[in-house]
Amino acid sequence: MFRYKKIHTIIVAAGLVLLSPCVSAEAVVIVSARSAATALTEEQASDIFLGKNSALPGGGAATPVDQADGSPLRDQFYTKVSSKSAAQMKAYWAKQIFTGKGQAPKEAGDSAAVKAAVAGNPNLIGYIDRSAVDATVKVLLTVK
Repeated sequence: MFRYKKIHTIIVAAGLVLLSPCVSAEAVVIVSARSAATALTEEQASDIFLGKNSALPGGGAATPVDQADGSPLRDQFYTKVSSKSAAQMKAYWAKQIFTGKGQAPKEAGDSAAVKAAVAGNPNLIGYIDRSAVDATVKVLLTVK
């Protein structure tokens, strides 16, 4: 009995350690450091990533770039910014595409790939883990 409890405790502790990076990731919405944009609200970010708006506040195009489908950061971003789960987002874009009202944002992969794409094009907007931010991009919104 004692051995079972000890093994169970070790397994649970290891699981928590493995899950902690996913839980503690902080998403930030970014644009190129060359962009004139300085700030963004969650509602504005939601509108851009849901295809309801294609401009940044104060002017400038805003073409959204997504993390890879199934990414924990992607799920966290949409849950917090648009109050939609991953399944709801898939249904939303399926309807938009079917009715001809829009196209889902292009997927760039992980935070490094999104950052590289956004840094190279002032018309792109994306979201990455805060730890990936450097001087090539500018943070417009911290997703809480």
